[in-house]
Amino acid sequence: MSVQIVPIAERHIEGFHKAIDIVARERKYLAFVQAPPISSTRRFVLANIAAGHPQFVALDGDEVVGWCDILPKALEGFTHCAELGIGVLPSHRGRGIGKRLMQETLTLAKKQNLERVELQVYASNRAAVSLYEAFGFEVEGIKKRARKIDGVYDDIVMMALEL
Repeated sequence: MSVQIVPIAERHIEGFHKAIDIVARERKYLAFVQAPPISSTRRFVLANIAAGHPQFVALDGDEVVGWCDILPKALEGFTHCAELGIGVLPSHRGRGIGKRLMQETLTLAKKQNLERVELQVYASNRAAVSLYEAFGFEVEGIKKRARKIDGVYDDIVMMALEL
C-alpha cells in the first residue's frame, strides 16, 4: 500500500503520539527524548486543527509513519513567521516521505500568507539538513555544542526559508 499524505485529523492523534514517541526515543532527532503525555498531544493537535495551521501526517494504511507541521508564532511582530517540525519513522525513511510532507505543508503555509518558516536541526542530522537545503532553506546561524545527550555534544543549525 502506498503512503498517503493527509491533513491531520482527530482520528490520527494516537498514531501521531506514537510516532513522536518512536522518533523521540531514538535520542538524536527531536529536542525531547519521549513524547509528551497523550493529553498534551491531543490539546496540541486539536488546537492546530481549530486554527487551521498546516499540519499533515503520512499514513501507511492506518499507521501514522510521519508528520510535518508549520506553526505560526503568536507574539505581535512575529506572526509572519512560523516554526517547522517534521519526523518520519525509522522504518519509512529514505522513501521520499519527508519531501512529500514538506511539499504539502509548505504549500498550505504559502496559501495562508506566512512569510518566513524557521527550523532548528541537529548538525549531525545531515539527511535533514540536505532536505531543508533542497527546499531553499538557508543556514542563519549555529549554536555550538548546544545539545549534550548521552555524553555527546551536537550543534544546532538554525535555518529559515522566506516564502
